[in-house]
Amino acid sequence: MNRTDRLYALVEELRAVAPRPRSASWLARRFEVSVRTVERDISALQQSGTPIYAEPGRTGGYCLDKAHTMPPVNLTAAEAVAMAIALRHLDGTPFRAEGRSALRKLVAAMRREDAAEAQHLAASVHLLGAGPIPPMPPVLNIRRVLRIRYADRAGAVTRREIEPLGYVGKPEHWYLIAWCRLRREIRAFRTDRIASFTVTSEVPPLRRLRPEDLDIPHGDVEQLTLAG
Repeated sequence: MNRTDRLYALVEELRAVAPRPRSASWLARRFEVSVRTVERDISALQQSGTPIYAEPGRTGGYCLDKAHTMPPVNLTAAEAVAMAIALRHLDGTPFRAEGRSALRKLVAAMRREDAAEAQHLAASVHLLGAGPIPPMPPVLNIRRVLRIRYADRAGAVTRREIEPLGYVGKPEHWYLIAWCRLRREIRAFRTDRIASFTVTSEVPPLRRLRPEDLDIPHGDVEQLTLAG
């Protein structure tokens, strides 16, 4: 067990028995490390703000203040990205820094594989302009080929198979950037013009969305980040 996993397991062990204590020697046997290692781990957790305190006496040990902790956070990748987008509405307010700090803490508490997926999804979202971004449409599965019915600006509807690459959000609309098999090139689909879509089981070939592929003539494009 590496140290990161052990720190998490220590907190969960203390949470499970709270408010009863666990001695350093008991924890050392449980995790097959030395008492000194347990004491260093507990100190690191305390310094990070985890509410662990020592209870003296023969039956004492380390206790976790269960009232001031939260259970494990199991955000999905889409939920984490949705929060990052929502936090942009705090720009220009006194709470911008606190909101971004809260997001970083939540991402840090996610399972490693979920956090990695969230980072991948965030990297596929680009924002244009400094104004407020409209609500994001339901996040489509960007790892599968989609069959869509799409209406152009004149209202003409076509059926297409597309390979999603990412999103661009503007103050007015969201666009799904995808490789269009009908046109055989990268196209931007305004999401409010997608009349319907079906997620297929086909995994598209790997394509990288480069900044120059977006070909946006006005404004600076900013890639979404979960780093705050």
